Amino acid sequence: MSERTDAFHAPRLPAVLTLPLGLIPARLNSAVLAQILNRVLKPELAEGELDFLDHKVLRISVEDARLDYRLTLRQGRLEAARHGAAADVSIEGNTYELLLLATRREDPDTLFFNRRLRLGGDTELGLYAKNLLDSIELEGRVGPLLDVMNRATQLLSRFGVQQR
Repeated sequence: MSERTDAFHAPRLPAVLTLPLGLIPARLNSAVLAQILNRVLKPELAEGELDFLDHKVLRISVEDARLDYRLTLRQGRLEAARHGAAADVSIEGNTYELLLLATRREDPDTLFFNRRLRLGGDTELGLYAKNLLDSIELEGRVGPLLDVMNRATQLLSRFGVQQR
């Protein structure tokens, strides 16, 4: 894992909250995320905007939650990749930063430039993934889930900035 070089260290999930997450098999977590994303990204999937992931593995690592998702695109749908499959591209960060990205509370370029979120692997795939994330408007697509993510972001922000 790469080390952060910036002075900002976002709030992290308390360890006690991450323990139950480790009991769920990684492939099951990835399958659930794939189902959610297939619904949320239905227009982009239909338009072929995720074709850059065809038979490639996208790894999303939520470090403080100890979650590791591996997704691939097959026949126009996202699905769980084999756990441990080599990632072609990865996005790594803590829950707080990923929520900032998902809720649009912070600009994706800022999160990646300041290394609060990190892209790894194939540079071209990484740019496609970042640009896709930047272009998606979630409002109206995820309904109450966006409210939950906004509240989770606010809750995590109350933990304050922790220095290492």
